[in-house]
Amino acid sequence: MNSINTTDFRFSMTLPIRWNDLDPLNHVNNVFYFEYFQVGRGHYMLEASKQWDWTKNMFVIAHIECDYYKELKLTAKEPTIKLRTSSIGSKSFEIEYLITSLDKENNEIIHAKGKSVQVLVDISVGKSVEIPNWLREDLTQYEPVLS
Repeated sequence: MNSINTTDFRFSMTLPIRWNDLDPLNHVNNVFYFEYFQVGRGHYMLEASKQWDWTKNMFVIAHIECDYYKELKLTAKEPTIKLRTSSIGSKSFEIEYLITSLDKENNEIIHAKGKSVQVLVDISVGKSVEIPNWLREDLTQYEPVLS
């Protein structure tokens, strides 16, 4: 695993691990990480862009990936998902994710990292659209890594 600076992720939220997220090995099944990413994206967009409105704006996922480093269990201490926008193109932007928890000494453990590419769409015509200036400005102001 490359050295990841978790402090580069401004947005974070508690990750509620549910009993049904576990598989027979008693850890979170790999498919649920993508669900965690989705939950995080919903909250992240509202935090990073005060103008974002889920009833008016929409994107589709063009690509998504996840690398798993350490199993995540129901008993994990302070499980967290962290997100950041890492790049912005003309019609798409990339979000990176970290799933973390704390060990017994309160050191951060990275369980997984992921990335997704979102393409902005006009849902009335079902086509991709340019990222509006207001969204580009909101994300750039929120994310120090984009400056």
